[in-house]
Amino acid sequence: MTSFMPEIETAFARDIIEIEDQPIVMADGCRLSARIWMPKDATENPVPVILEHLPYRKRDGTIVRDSLTHPWMAGQGYACIRVDMRGNGDSEGLMTDEYTEQELQDACDVIAWAAAQPWCSGTAGMMGISWGGFNALQVAALRPPALKAIITICSTVDRFADDIHFKGGCLLGENFGWAANMLSYSSRPPDPLLLGPGWRELWLNRLREMPFLAREWISRQTRDEYWKHGSVCEDFGAIEAAVLSIGGWHDGYRNTISHLVENLDVPVKGIVGPWIHKYPHYAGPEPRIGFLQEAKRWWDRWLKDIDNGAQDLPAYRAWLMDSIAPQRWVDERPGRWIAEQEWPPANVAVTSLELGDGKLGYGPMTDPVPVNSPADCGSQAGEYFPFAYGPELPDEQTPDDLRSGCFDGTVLMEPLDIVGAPKLVLRVRSDKPMAQLAVRLCDLRPDGSSALITMGVLNLTHSKSSEKPELLSPGEVFETTVTLDQIAYRIPAGHRLRIAISTSYWPFIWPVPERATVMLEAGTLALPCRTVTADADECRFEKPVGAAPWRHENLRPSTSTRDIATDPETGVITTTIFNDSGENRDLEHGLISGNTTRERWSIHPDNPLSATSHIRWEQTGGRDAWQTETVADMEMRCDKDWFYITGKLVASENGEVLFDKDWEERIARRFV
Repeated sequence: MTSFMPEIETAFARDIIEIEDQPIVMADGCRLSARIWMPKDATENPVPVILEHLPYRKRDGTIVRDSLTHPWMAGQGYACIRVDMRGNGDSEGLMTDEYTEQELQDACDVIAWAAAQPWCSGTAGMMGISWGGFNALQVAALRPPALKAIITICSTVDRFADDIHFKGGCLLGENFGWAANMLSYSSRPPDPLLLGPGWRELWLNRLREMPFLAREWISRQTRDEYWKHGSVCEDFGAIEAAVLSIGGWHDGYRNTISHLVENLDVPVKGIVGPWIHKYPHYAGPEPRIGFLQEAKRWWDRWLKDIDNGAQDLPAYRAWLMDSIAPQRWVDERPGRWIAEQEWPPANVAVTSLELGDGKLGYGPMTDPVPVNSPADCGSQAGEYFPFAYGPELPDEQTPDDLRSGCFDGTVLMEPLDIVGAPKLVLRVRSDKPMAQLAVRLCDLRPDGSSALITMGVLNLTHSKSSEKPELLSPGEVFETTVTLDQIAYRIPAGHRLRIAISTSYWPFIWPVPERATVMLEAGTLALPCRTVTADADECRFEKPVGAAPWRHENLRPSTSTRDIATDPETGVITTTIFNDSGENRDLEHGLISGNTTRERWSIHPDNPLSATSHIRWEQTGGRDAWQTETVADMEMRCDKDWFYITGKLVASENGEVLFDKDWEERIARRFV
C-alpha cells in the first residue's frame, strides 16, 4: 500500500512552543484539558486562534494527525488549540450525547477564553473533520463574537437524513455501529500523569454515567426537534463566519460541500477529492492535496485580513474520477481537477433518461417491473464512511445487480461527465405497508464488471415527510423521488450506464419487517452532465506537507479484513469485519494505546427479521506496570414490532475488573 504521509517540514517562519496540558475552566467549574501550539513570541506578537474541539482523546486518539497539522500551522503564526470535550480524554465532566447544547457552549467559552489571552489577536477560527466538522458548523451558527471563519471536513448540514442515523429515512447499520464505537471510545481512562491522584475516581464516574447512545439514536425514528438541533440546514442564514467545506467521494459525507456552497450567503468555498474519511494531506486514495497551505490561505484571509485572493477562488473544486475496475481498496484514483466558479454550475445540464423494459433512455415501460430483493442484497456496498486504508470501498456490483431491477443504457459514443446529484423520479406501488428502495447508478464496463458511481436510499413511508411518515396503502400507485449522492465521475466512450433498484441493502440499511414487492410503474433519471469536457486539470493544489510525525514505537501492526460466508446448514449469510488499529507507545510520555474491532452482520436471504448485528470493541492502554482494558460488546436484533439491543461494558486495571455494566433495551419500530 502507498504511504500517505505528507512531505515533512520542520523549519517555520516562527519558532513554536507547545503546552501539553492547558486547563480551561468552564463556568460550572468543569476543567477541560487543552493542548496548545503557538509561536514562541505570541505574547509580543499576538496571533489568531484555531480551535479543534473533540471527544477523540488528544493524548493518544488523534495524535497522528495533530502532530502533522497543528505545529505546522502554529509555525505560520497561529495558536492551535486542541481540546478534549468534557467527559473524554483528560477533561473532567460527563458527556451525555453528541452535539449537545453544553458541548457547543463549551466551545464558545473556549473561544472567548482564548480571545482574551495576551497571546491572541482577538480573532478565532474553528476546524475539524467528522465530529469536529459538525460542531464547527454548529458553533458558527451560534455566532460567538471572535469566530470569523471555519474549515469543516467530512461533515453534514442535516443530522437526520445525511448523517450515520437515518439516511433517506432508512435506519443505517452505521447508526448502531457508531453507538458501539462511542461506548468503547469514551470508556477509556484519563492519563494519571496529567490528572494526578483523582484520575481513577474521574474514570469510574465517567464509566458509571456512560450514555448508551444506541437507545437514544435508534428510538428517534422521525425527523423531530432532537435531529433539527445542530442541523444547520434549518437556518443557513445563522452562519456568518466564512466557510471552507471539504469532503471525499469515498466518504459518506460528500453532499455537504454542495449544500453549503449553494445555500450560504457568507464567503464559502468547497473542495471534494477522491478521499476516504481523512484529512486531505494524508488521505487516500491519491491524489492528496496541500491541505495545510489551503487552510493557511483561508485563515490568513479571514483571521488576519490579508488580501490573498482566497475570496476569488472557484466556488467548487472537485476531482472528476475516471472509471476503474471496482475493488475494495485502491491506492490511487485517476482523474482530473475541475473548477466551477459558481454552484450550481452554469455548465451542467440535466439529461432525462426514461426507464423502459430493462432499458435506460428508452421508455416508457410496457409492463410494471416487480422488485423483491433477497434480504442480503447490498453485500457489495462497502462502508458508510471508509476509514481504514483497507477493504472498505464498494466492490464489483454484479452480485447485487442480479438481485435488483436493472435498466441499462446504450453504449456511449462519447465520454460523459456526471457532476452533481442524480435524481430518480419513480411511480411505484407496494404490496406491503412498509418498503424501502436502494438505487444505484453503475458504470457497466467493457470487461463485464459493474462499478458503483453513486447511490441513494429511501424509506418509502418517508416519501412525503420524514417528520410525519405515513404507512403505504398496498396496491396504491404513488410518485416518489430518490436523490442519489453527489458525485463527479467520467463514463468513457464504450461504457454503459445502469440503474439498479433493490428493496434491500444489507448491512448498509436495516431491513423493513416484511419482505415487500415494489412494482415499478415508470421512472425518469435526471442526470446532471457537464457540458464542458475537462481534458486537463482546471485547477491545481500544492503538494501535501506536514510537521514532524508522531514519535512512537509500533508494538503491533494494523490489519483490516472483510469476509462474507454462508452457513451451509442454515443458509444464514454473515459479513465479518475485523479492524486492528495496532498498538503503539508514545516516545515522549510513554502512553500505550491500541484497539481492535470485530463486527458480525448476519441475515437469512428469505427473512428480514433474522437480521442481527454483533460488535465488540477492545481498547488497551497504560504505561509500564499500569495497564488498562475496556471491552464494549453490543448486539442488535429485531422482530416485527421491536428492536432488541443489548450492551455490556467491562473496564479492567492490571487484569482486575473495576467496572461492569449491562444494558438491555427494547425499542418500538415506527416506520422502519
